[in-house]
Amino acid sequence: MTIDSAVVKTFAPTGTLRASINLGNPILANCDAASGEPSGVSIDLARAFAQHLGVPLELVVFDAAARSVEAVSDGRADFGFFAVDPKRGETIAFTAPYVLIEGFYMVRHDSPVRTNAEVDQPHNRVVVGKGSAYDLFLTRELKHAQIVRAPTSPTVVQTFLDQGLEVAAGVKQQLEADAARVGGLHLLDERFMVIRQAMGVARSRGEKAAETLRVFVEEMKRSGFVARALENHRIAGASVAPLE
Repeated sequence: MTIDSAVVKTFAPTGTLRASINLGNPILANCDAASGEPSGVSIDLARAFAQHLGVPLELVVFDAAARSVEAVSDGRADFGFFAVDPKRGETIAFTAPYVLIEGFYMVRHDSPVRTNAEVDQPHNRVVVGKGSAYDLFLTRELKHAQIVRAPTSPTVVQTFLDQGLEVAAGVKQQLEADAARVGGLHLLDERFMVIRQAMGVARSRGEKAAETLRVFVEEMKRSGFVARALENHRIAGASVAPLE
């Protein structure tokens, strides 16, 4: 992959490439327990992209997806890692996805809700992480159930418990970990969406920047980089997206 100096300047106008990192999605980014530094698949890709451009990297860290999107849209960060969504696509130019993640519902063991089809009822309150991919998706899809927004994705289950809500929605692995920790909870049997995790740059940066990022992601999938990153970080339940 070759890249010209004009594209480098477009991506890193300050001389340092600023990557927007969302710690609200622990499958792709987390704080390392030993060092306290961000670690994960997104960080590995960010470092590889900075190396590709030949510029230093700065991680701009957020605790929620919505804040991470805003940072790229308004120029406080130069690119980021997001679930593909048409609402976000108004300001963000996405690559093809590099990882696919499943969104699931979770309920109490004694809940009358047994299937996904039973969730969208007027008496059900569904808690989601504010501004998350599944918040945006369920806001469009649910016609009868009430949506309750937790401040961030990692606080969904605590909000679910504190407020006595009927359904929690989120990333499968996060919900499974919370269910194991809390007890008395289980996931419904099928996913309600596939979350397509991609890289993205503000549309205002231009088509050349967007295309450069798209080509980079395809090469990272083709070379096995993404698969190795998932393995190195011991991520189960997420899969490398197909080449496009």
